Amino acid sequence: MSELVGAATHELRGALAPVAGADWSVPAGDVEWSCRRTAAHVADDLFSYASQVLARPAAGYLPVEAVVEDRGSNAEVLDVVVMCGDLLRLAVDAAPREARAWHPCGVSDADGFAAMGALETLVHGYDIAQGIGVGWLPPDELCAPVIARLFPDAPAGRPAEVLLYCTGRLPLGDRPRLTEWAWDSTVRDEA
Repeated sequence: MSELVGAATHELRGALAPVAGADWSVPAGDVEWSCRRTAAHVADDLFSYASQVLARPAAGYLPVEAVVEDRGSNAEVLDVVVMCGDLLRLAVDAAPREARAWHPCGVSDADGFAAMGALETLVHGYDIAQGIGVGWLPPDELCAPVIARLFPDAPAGRPAEVLLYCTGRLPLGDRPRLTEWAWDSTVRDEA
């Protein structure tokens, strides 16, 4: 699952690099943060997930975060996202199968943290694209494994639309947009 994180961060950079010169101080879709703050949030999530995988705390997040400096350009912020994604990918690859760490949506394994990192990247990438006015959906082939790992009871449909539905971004068919949602990051039985 680690390769999913790298694919997601590279996809995000590829989708948003052409508009790195745009005004990223605008809101990221329906998110209260700016596009730039949302991208920094993605980088911090990826960094924090890598920290969880490596340190394996049983309760709470480690008291550390990645901070994107104001002096960086939007293109550099995208590079930070990719770099933090690489940190998570490397942490997942280095973790033993039995490694577990705390997350508020359920104690997870390394693959679960990889899926959560990919989700944050793809969903917030969509938010940023919406804020800047770019018509971009996360690729179905990246969304499908995220849905399978984090939303085991998700409805059927096109993976990008299902992921955005499960995270409260869009309605899905006759299903209204969710106002409350959570993923399930608990470890899956490997039967």
